[in-house]
Amino acid sequence: MEILIQQLFNGLTIGSVYSLVALGLTLVYGILHIPNFAHGALYMLGGYITLSMMTLYGVNYWIAMFVSIIVVGLLGVLLERFVFRLLREAPPLHDKIAAIGILLFLEAFAQFVWGADFHTMTSPYGQVVNIMGLTFTLQRLLIIVSAIAVMVLLYLFLKKTYAGSTIIAMSQSREGASLVGININKVAMLTFMISGGLAAIASSLASPINLVFPGMGHLVILKAFVIIILGGMGSIPGAIVGGYILGFSESLGATYISNDYKDIIAFILLVVILTMKPTGLFAKGER
Repeated sequence: MEILIQQLFNGLTIGSVYSLVALGLTLVYGILHIPNFAHGALYMLGGYITLSMMTLYGVNYWIAMFVSIIVVGLLGVLLERFVFRLLREAPPLHDKIAAIGILLFLEAFAQFVWGADFHTMTSPYGQVVNIMGLTFTLQRLLIIVSAIAVMVLLYLFLKKTYAGSTIIAMSQSREGASLVGININKVAMLTFMISGGLAAIASSLASPINLVFPGMGHLVILKAFVIIILGGMGSIPGAIVGGYILGFSESLGATYISNDYKDIIAFILLVVILTMKPTGLFAKGER
C-alpha cells in the first residue's frame, strides 16, 4: 500500500509538469490553430535560463525562475510577431515547418551557448520529509503545489479579467472577436507570452529532479501532444486532466510493469482512448 501511495505521489508530480507544458501548447493551438512544435525548445530554454541565473549570477531560485518566465515569454511574443503572424494566411503546412525549424534552431543555439553536456540544477528545496511513513522531497511537493497554484491563477485570469475574456472570445471565433473590436494581434502575442511562461515555469520546477540538456524538450513535447490529443485539441480542462492521467499511468506502469516501458505508455493510452472517443476526452467538436 505504501508503494502505491508513493507512486501516486510521483504520478502527481510528473502529471503536474506535463499539465503545465500541455496547457501552454493547447492555448496556442486552441486560439491560433498552430501545433507549435517549438514549444519543447521553449521548455528547454526555460531550464537553461533558470540554471544560468543561479550558477552565473548566484540569484535566488525564485528570482531566476521569474527571469526565465519573462525571457521565454518575450521570446514567445517575438515568435508570434515575426514568424507565425507572417504565415497566418499561408497554407497550414507552412507554420508546422516553421515551428520545426525554430525547434532545431533553438536547440543548436543552446548547444552552442551551453554545450551538449548534461547539467544538474540544485534547489534550495532538496530536503527529504517524512509524512505518515512516506518519504517525499520538498522539491516534488513544490512542483505539485506550484503547478496547481499556476492553474488556478490561469483559470481566474481567463475567467475574471478582460484580457482573459478576449483570449476565450478569440478561441471561439477569431472573426467574431475582430468584429467586436478585439485586437487579434495583441491577443495572439499575449497567448504566446503565456504559453512561453508556462513552459518556463514547468522546466524550472522540473529541472532540479531531472537534468538540463539541449534535447530535454523532445520527449516532453511528444507527450504534451499526446496529452492535448487525449484531452481534446484546444481544451484547457483536457490538457490538465490528460497530463495527470499520463503522469499516474507512467508512474504506476514503471512500478508494476517495467521502467523500460514507461515512455511507451503515453502512446498506448493515446490509442486506447482515441479508439473509444476519437475526438478526445473533452473535445467539443471536430477541428
